[in-house]
Amino acid sequence: MVNSRKSEVALLEQYRIVLEGAKNQPQIVSEMEKLNYDTNKITEGQELLLQARRAYNFSKQEDKKTIKVSEVFKKEKEILNKQFKKHRKKAKTIFRKNPEILKKLGIDSIVPYVYINWIENTRKFYKEIDFGIQQRLILLKITERDVADSLVQVEKVEMARAEYLREKGKLQNANKQKRAAIVKVTDWMLEFYFIAEIALEDHPKLVEALGGKRKS
Repeated sequence: MVNSRKSEVALLEQYRIVLEGAKNQPQIVSEMEKLNYDTNKITEGQELLLQARRAYNFSKQEDKKTIKVSEVFKKEKEILNKQFKKHRKKAKTIFRKNPEILKKLGIDSIVPYVYINWIENTRKFYKEIDFGIQQRLILLKITERDVADSLVQVEKVEMARAEYLREKGKLQNANKQKRAAIVKVTDWMLEFYFIAEIALEDHPKLVEALGGKRKS
């Protein structure tokens, strides 16, 4: 009776309908009571179902939050990356014959791919721009304000990433709790279905009403 291929929300809805039927259909109630599955026992299953549904809803809320902050992080990172690529290209051009400055600015090699290395390389580039370097960069329309704004953007990216990682951690925890709650109610339902098939073995239509299959 438990279909593991169903989505989580469909599975929980199936459990809700089944337990409502087991509690509200007199003939099912009567037969189930004979095997000690009275109203109180059914209520126990409904409480587990409620916990699972709450955990499911909470995980969905956390998922939406994570998507939202992820988009903010990507947006802030893209703004910085666009600025950095433009400024880096200009700096490499004007200092192409000065390897010491290229090394000082961290632009003597390829741009790092891994985030933590990329952000540190970007921060280094702007922080290492001293007065002398700045005077050369002004000729390429990279002002002190541009450098200062870029350093601010570095911190905005870092804060956005920190918020994303916090939400991601909360989502992982919410998903873990959701899975545990669904496993718990599913385990309870498996036993319920087993008892229901025994209690209703002489009433195949009632078995169908609980989502089971009639035996031929």
